[in-house]
Amino acid sequence: MASLLSLQDYKDSDESSTEESEVNAHLLPLKNQTVSVSSTIALVAAPEVVSNEDNFGLRHIDPKTKELKYNPKHDELFAPHVGPVNPYRTQQASAMRNTLSGFAEPAHFSDFQFDNQRKTFTSYGFALDPSVDDGGTPETFVGDSTSVDENKGKTVFETNSTVEKSKKRQREKNKDPADIDGYLGPWAKYKDEETISRPSEEEQKELDEILAKRNKTGKQMEEKPMEEKSTLHVKDAYDYQGRSFLHPPQDVGVNLKSEEPPEKCFLPKKLIHTWAGHTKGIAAIRWFPKFAHLILSAGMDSKIKIWEVYKERRCIRTYTGHKQAVRDICFNNDGKEFLSCGYDRYCKLWDTETGECKARFTSRKVPYCIKFHPEEDKQHLFVAGTSDKKIVCWDIRSGEIIQEYDRHLGPVNTITFIDQNRRFVSTSDDKSLRVWEWDIPVDFKYIADPSMHSMPAVTLSPNGKWLACQSMDNKICVFNALNRMKFIRKKTFTGHMVAGYACGIDFSPEMSYISCGDADGKVYIWDWRSTKLYSKFKAHDDVCISVLWHPHETSKLATAGWDGVIKYWD
Repeated sequence: MASLLSLQDYKDSDESSTEESEVNAHLLPLKNQTVSVSSTIALVAAPEVVSNEDNFGLRHIDPKTKELKYNPKHDELFAPHVGPVNPYRTQQASAMRNTLSGFAEPAHFSDFQFDNQRKTFTSYGFALDPSVDDGGTPETFVGDSTSVDENKGKTVFETNSTVEKSKKRQREKNKDPADIDGYLGPWAKYKDEETISRPSEEEQKELDEILAKRNKTGKQMEEKPMEEKSTLHVKDAYDYQGRSFLHPPQDVGVNLKSEEPPEKCFLPKKLIHTWAGHTKGIAAIRWFPKFAHLILSAGMDSKIKIWEVYKERRCIRTYTGHKQAVRDICFNNDGKEFLSCGYDRYCKLWDTETGECKARFTSRKVPYCIKFHPEEDKQHLFVAGTSDKKIVCWDIRSGEIIQEYDRHLGPVNTITFIDQNRRFVSTSDDKSLRVWEWDIPVDFKYIADPSMHSMPAVTLSPNGKWLACQSMDNKICVFNALNRMKFIRKKTFTGHMVAGYACGIDFSPEMSYISCGDADGKVYIWDWRSTKLYSKFKAHDDVCISVLWHPHETSKLATAGWDGVIKYWD
């Protein structure tokens, strides 16, 4: 622009300078630059800019950043915060903090030292004062100052031989072998040893108070046994020849005195009679020995009843003498007496004919099962399995306990005599089976297996060879009673539901069938040889607890249930 203006100087001399100046006035540079509009509007190609890095060349780091992808310099890392300040923040809010409540400085200490001081404090009662920083200051302790002096300030991890020695109990010494009476040797007592220690007067007072309280609360009232009564329900207790109801009838079409079982048994099909009389469930039923013309039942209504099996099938007699439910019953060999045991913790001996209670026995524990010794010369002895894990043998003549078999780890459920009555087998809640020699209180065989369940019902087969046990995993297990109590794995009878109930098992008299009840009130009959389930039928409305085959009939079966009735099937 300036060069163009300078070219205008090459002109004629006669043209007036004033005209020129007027014509080209707009091309002249401005006199005062500051006032011009162009200077304010003009575009600046390279303006001055405040850079992102400050004057010192530092990169700013956001305080919320958790991770950096480069190595920052020390000045960058610890530079002050930049940016506008919030004018409305209180002093407390604007203070530096890394927790909700404020700023927590990281403190670093040794785990071992901390544990050391803690254990020293719990053991000795003192520890180093944690508030004092050991900047050359002498150690200060908190806690028991006397203990500090005793232990010379040593912690539990520092052994102090002088302290340890003083703590060791001192023995009395006399190692002079020449001193015959006073020689102590290595057996000397400790100096402060008390051989007989008695409570102090204060302790004795406390103990007396406690014992007095216990005696008050735990005073067992000497429970008087219930008065035994018996009711005869028939008019003619004796027939025209003076024979009582215990005498077997001979006009029933079956020889009840025969020694041999029937040749062939058949499956029972129909119900022929129901004996009802118990107000609660029935716990056990037993045939009259040898003849089975009577059936004895023990009920949870604490009554025992005896019923006719033939002719009118009446209830002959009721025996009442237990305060609580009767658990088990057992005839002696001739059936003139029977034993009963109940939850009132008494075992009672009854005369079957007259209903008189001849004796009562109690060990203050609940007897769960009761058995006369089957030998003729030992009919005055009986065994009872109790809730305190013992099998107790009583002598009826003296009323004393003459033997205790105490090896089980749970209440004893069953006792079964085997091997010509020289031995007996017991089962218990401890899921084991033990075999005992008579009168030797140590079991010579103990059968227990992790897969075994408790077996609360056990029956010996009529031929005395097999032991059938009702296992709580819904099986009937069979053991060989003669050959070392071997478990016969092939003879397992299944299909019924008995878990939780001691449902009795019975064999048909000629050993072709085995039967038992179940929790639904059904009766199951299996073939003994093939273990096949032959028959099952609904017998009771509640648990069918007992099934008995008649020993002289071909297909008669008695069942008892918790619905309080006994049913007779043919």
